[in-house]
Amino acid sequence: MNPTPALSRFSLEGRIAVVTGAAQGIGRAIAAGLASAGAKVACLDLKAAACEDTAAQIRAAGGDAIAIATDVSSESDTAQAIAAVEARWGALHVLVHGAAAADPSGSVVEYSLAEWNRVIAVNLTGAFLVSKAAIPLIARSGGGSVVLIASQLARVGSSRRAVYCAIKGGLLNLARAMAIDHAPEKIRVNTLSPGAIETERMPLRFGTMEAAREALGPLHLTGTLGQPEDIASAAIYLASDASSFVTGADLLVDGGYTAR
Repeated sequence: MNPTPALSRFSLEGRIAVVTGAAQGIGRAIAAGLASAGAKVACLDLKAAACEDTAAQIRAAGGDAIAIATDVSSESDTAQAIAAVEARWGALHVLVHGAAAADPSGSVVEYSLAEWNRVIAVNLTGAFLVSKAAIPLIARSGGGSVVLIASQLARVGSSRRAVYCAIKGGLLNLARAMAIDHAPEKIRVNTLSPGAIETERMPLRFGTMEAAREALGPLHLTGTLGQPEDIASAAIYLASDASSFVTGADLLVDGGYTAR
């Protein structure tokens, strides 16, 4: 059997993609992954220098990428970013929303309203705003794929992660509703839910990466944390024609965390 036709369904040649949260970690890996599959990628992040570094790495590898400094909690910023993508390439086919504000540890009793609102503004309202700006262009481009990065904690609770669990659970049902609304425009909408991934955020919460591995590794059936490239591979699937019959779904890439 010739495997080429099946593999070609993962190709993103001729596609234009936007990735929010592209300055580091999972977002950077997804931007690089989509580019490796052939997409032209607009990297969006509030961290302008690191975002430009992501785009530069893609260009150095032979891809086509731009960086756009963007606050996804700002309606004007998201609108201007998508307008810049249209001005550059004239179309948009893939949106991956991975931007996420660092969430403080605590219960609802301990959070300040400002802390709560900031996490909601970036992670959940940001998904709304960038989708609001991008979906009309995706529709004009003939349809495509929207992927919202959620979490295994969208499905289960976790101690002192109340706001994180709330926003990730919200993304799951937001994606389902969007999938229903925009199916007539040939736009698929899904969530992608990582388990614990080795990114820059782990040492911030646990002190060191090794401490994170010791604390979280045993909670996964694999006994390990995931790598950003694990999530990038799943994002390529959801962005590509390989997942053409998948919409309104949540793809768990969580090392078996939620299987227990």
